[in-house]
Amino acid sequence: MGTKRTRWSATLVFLLAMAMIPWFSAAQASAPMRKTQPGYYRMMLGHFEITALSDGTQPIPVEKLLTPIAPQKTRQELQAAFLSTPYDMSFTAFLVNTGSRLVLIDTGAGNLLGDHLGKLVGHLEASGYSPSDVDAIYITHMHPDHIGGLSANGKAMFPNAVVRISQREADFWLDRSNLNRVPRDQRDYFREAMAALAPYKEAGHFKPFSGNVELGPGIRAIALFGHTPGHTGYMVESDGEKMLVWGDVVHVAAVQFADPDVSIEWDVDGKEAKATRQQALASASRNGWLIAGAHLPFPGIGHVIKDGAAYQWLPVNYAEIHRETDHSP
Repeated sequence: MGTKRTRWSATLVFLLAMAMIPWFSAAQASAPMRKTQPGYYRMMLGHFEITALSDGTQPIPVEKLLTPIAPQKTRQELQAAFLSTPYDMSFTAFLVNTGSRLVLIDTGAGNLLGDHLGKLVGHLEASGYSPSDVDAIYITHMHPDHIGGLSANGKAMFPNAVVRISQREADFWLDRSNLNRVPRDQRDYFREAMAALAPYKEAGHFKPFSGNVELGPGIRAIALFGHTPGHTGYMVESDGEKMLVWGDVVHVAAVQFADPDVSIEWDVDGKEAKATRQQALASASRNGWLIAGAHLPFPGIGHVIKDGAAYQWLPVNYAEIHRETDHSP
């Protein structure tokens, strides 16, 4: 009897297991892995709505690009932050809705840098806006990952927007004599910048500026030269709250906040870029500004605090937007 009961129990377990196989298979088939990320993050700055828009992430061998730090030291710093090489670098632009104007700061890479990037327009639309809604585009600098999204196939991607950029930056990248002076492997940067701006120039929608000027209510240009000759940040202010959109002041947070002397080979003037970085970090920590960085881990918004000779990066706390006037603790 014991043997029969054991055989019956084993048979029952087998039959139950077989009966459950279709259920597990159906569950797997109906819920496959999506392998995508939400591409925007939204918050309020006073009465302004800020939307961080991911253009994607790109694996970058930063240990070969950061200087004067040794490659092994870079790997150690990344490993200490639970990161690896190649480093997945964020590429982010920022949308500012002031209530009267919709301003996009940088436009992503478009189709210039491969399949990992060029996702900004899709994420803009997912966030509830369309390219035609954008009134103005403020460019931090004219590297391809910041201006590539301006145009596609010779047409403006943001047909109603006026493009604003530092005159100093425009003079450098749009001057054909400069193109002929640089090494051949760098000339595409100049050609791509010229092509990206062409439809806006033709439409009369390209308006460079000079100096630290107010470009619209609540947004002022701030010179942050070094990474490129006219590299510019934008100070966004509403109701006494300030956020500096600083472009490419820092590329690898896990390394450069701890050691602001570390630069990247992409800097046109490494010495000036280092001085700008040190000044920007000191000002941000002293004044308590929010920082929005194109290559800080998405959404790239947070605070900087002083830590001896180094700094720490404190990302923003996630919060639902209930009412733009609700600032209760």
